[in-house]
Formats: sequence, C-alpha cells, structure tokens
Amino acid sequence: MLEIGNSAPDFCLPNQDDVEICLRDLKGKWIVLYFYPKDNTPGCTTEACEFTQALPDFEDLSAVILGVSADSTQKHRNFITKKELDITLLSDESTQMMQEYGVWQLKKNYGREYMGIVRSTYIIDTQGVIRAVWTKVRVKDHVKKVKEELEKLQRE
Repeated sequence: MLEIGNSAPDFCLPNQDDVEICLRDLKGKWIVLYFYPKDNTPGCTTEACEFTQALPDFEDLSAVILGVSADSTQKHRNFITKKELDITLLSDESTQMMQEYGVWQLKKNYGREYMGIVRSTYIIDTQGVIRAVWTKVRVKDHVKKVKEELEKLQRE
C-alpha cells in the first residue's frame, strides 16, 4: 500500500464513457480516489450513492471523485444509469493501476483464496501527493470521514 507523503502513481484509464482520464491532467485539483470491488453489489452501491450525494460538497472543495474497479466501461455505464450516479468511474480491467496503488491483493473468503480489490480510498493533493489513506474501508460513514479529512487538509 502507498503511504501518506508518497507521490501518487500516474495513471491513465478509461471512464464510463470511454474517455481517458489521466492523473497528470488533474494537477491543481484535489482528488478523492476510491477503489471498490464490483459494480452493483450492496456495499459498492452504497458507497457510490453516498459519494454521489456528497458530490456538491466535494466540488465546493475543488475535489474530483474517481471510483476505480476492474469492471468494464460498459458495466460502469450500466451501474451509473441504474443507480443515477454522478461520479466518474474508471475501468482498470488489467488491474495494473490497482497493483501500483497496492489495492490488488490476495483475499480469503470461506477458505478460498483469490486476488481481488481491497476497498481503499486515497486523498491526493493538488501536487499529486497522497495526503490521506484508508484501507479495508467499512462503507458506513466513510464518505463523511473522507469529506471531513479533506476539509482538515485544506485548512493546513
């Protein structure tokens, strides 16, 4: 996992509309980068809906919200339409970016081992430096905690 103070690894990934989004193009903005396992699952839906509801607050803080999973851009489009989401979702089907951010890890479930996404969130500052990290995120109240931390970081 990356730590506070690390430079955020560069990335270029397609969003739900197959438009390439690159970290370098977001310099000067705060970024809330969250990784989640799968579109249209209960926890991931709750998280995406809560980030959508809070989007105006994050925009007031000059922050961009980017959700990342290994789902295809088509699955992202379906998820956004079905749940009326306003956030940007990036598709990392190769898992390369998730590996660079340390969120693609060995997981165990009911005695089965497999590689998967550990739900994680990073706040990246205007210079591309990681300023906050959450790993093994519990969805309840997470968006609120991220917003409060972003406000605190911007006051420093």
